[in-house]
Amino acid sequence: MVANWTPDSWRAFEALQQPVWPDETALKAATDQLAQEPPLVFAGEARSLTSELASVANGRAFVLQAGDCAESFDGFGANAIRDKLKVILQMAAVLTYSAGVPIVKIGRIAGQFAKPRSSDLEKRGDTELPSFRGHIVNDIAFDPDSRVPAADRLLRAYQQSASTLNLIRALTKGGYADLQQVHVWNQQFVASSPEGRRYETIANEIDRALRFMEACGISPSSDPRMSEVDL
Repeated sequence: MVANWTPDSWRAFEALQQPVWPDETALKAATDQLAQEPPLVFAGEARSLTSELASVANGRAFVLQAGDCAESFDGFGANAIRDKLKVILQMAAVLTYSAGVPIVKIGRIAGQFAKPRSSDLEKRGDTELPSFRGHIVNDIAFDPDSRVPAADRLLRAYQQSASTLNLIRALTKGGYADLQQVHVWNQQFVASSPEGRRYETIANEIDRALRFMEACGISPSSDPRMSEVDL
């Protein structure tokens, strides 16, 4: 544990599986620019997550982590972000009802661009090139130019992450996470998918629970906790 943490403290430790950046000047310019950008996650959000994870450790909550193995520059877009969030919300609703405890929703999203590699090189036939380390470093195309680490990708990854988080915050606090709407999505999944029919019983139970809550005067319009979530 570092006694006096600073943003550069990590540089004092050994870091494995690092790319070899061919242009040190460009790398420094990119990291200097990143140092001036606003944080993607704020201290209050980190403290809230720490508190929620403490509840998980004490058996009072459950973690749901979901998202891509590695995000892509190519698959970026509002619809893709919305659809990933939709699936996370659907899973969280079922888990909340089944487990009877709060679900701490953690998205593997908005910054998961790097890929670990056991080897620095990838060989196909007689051709050997640097390994693909994620779009934050180089490109997946198997040709010499695409596999050269490019520091400007660090900035692009930051910009895409910021855009993703802005949209997620808007959706999770702007009504998209309405529990009744999430339940409708689950009902559609049950009705239209052979896999979904396994969850028909629990979907019906959730439906009855929501009707009971509404009869008691608890609805998204009366309680923001039914239409807003933290991710």
